[in-house]
Amino acid sequence: MEKTVLAICYDFDKTLSPDDMQAQGFIQDNYGDDIGKFWEMTNELATNNDMDQNLAYMYTMKEASYGNMLFNRKSLEEYGAKVELFPGVESWFDRINKFGKENGVEVEHYIISSGLKEMIEGTKLARKGVFKKIYASSFYFDEKGMAIWPAQVVNYTNKTQFLFRIEKGVLDVNDPAVNTYYAPDELRVPFRNMVYIGDSATDIPCMKLVNSYGGHSIGVYNPDTKDKSKVYDMIRENRIRYFAAADYSEGSEMELLMKRIISRTAMNEELERAHFECQRETH
Repeated sequence: MEKTVLAICYDFDKTLSPDDMQAQGFIQDNYGDDIGKFWEMTNELATNNDMDQNLAYMYTMKEASYGNMLFNRKSLEEYGAKVELFPGVESWFDRINKFGKENGVEVEHYIISSGLKEMIEGTKLARKGVFKKIYASSFYFDEKGMAIWPAQVVNYTNKTQFLFRIEKGVLDVNDPAVNTYYAPDELRVPFRNMVYIGDSATDIPCMKLVNSYGGHSIGVYNPDTKDKSKVYDMIRENRIRYFAAADYSEGSEMELLMKRIISRTAMNEELERAHFECQRETH
């Protein structure tokens, strides 16, 4: 029997973690406690120079660190290790993988984030190897290990390319095979077997794409503030199919929702395989 794969794709900031990763130590240590001022400078730099906002924050981070710290992979990973996670996140992956296996579904987890790859790689999650692939903005490091130039910039529109890579199993960011045609029954993870979890407008292109092909999009809100205004807007505008608190604990609303999606995926794929077999028999 063919293997059924379900890909769960996560934004990171305010989806798995309650705040921007840069605001959980890096900004305070290198620019002071006025976190809002850091982002104001970043936005002003982008606006005044017709600059991508993610490039602007990466440049501002590099400049802010000058004279304060070695701006290298190690230091960024160390800040990543301090990033706080929402309740239940640390045990979420093992629990969901186990439930998937019990239902004949192999669950894979991907990050698609505008945040920094190096900081995400420093988190306890990434060090445990829970992610099959991390797609995020990243730096190019010179021979001395210093960050000197952006290597990859992930913004809200180009996030969608990574969904196509996951769909076709072409995961290397430089592999042009992502543009190759695949017959529907050749796709490694069809969009109907994708889940996208995010918190804000920057996730909308991915959410809409997954929705339009029969997949599942989930908007999350902070379980402490309980502010549902963003997810209410996304539901009203048909951006997401579901919403839940970003509480990944055992027995949480999010866990029950994901288990239902896994169970439905298992049943749907049995029907899809029967459909393709009928088609093959007639040709």
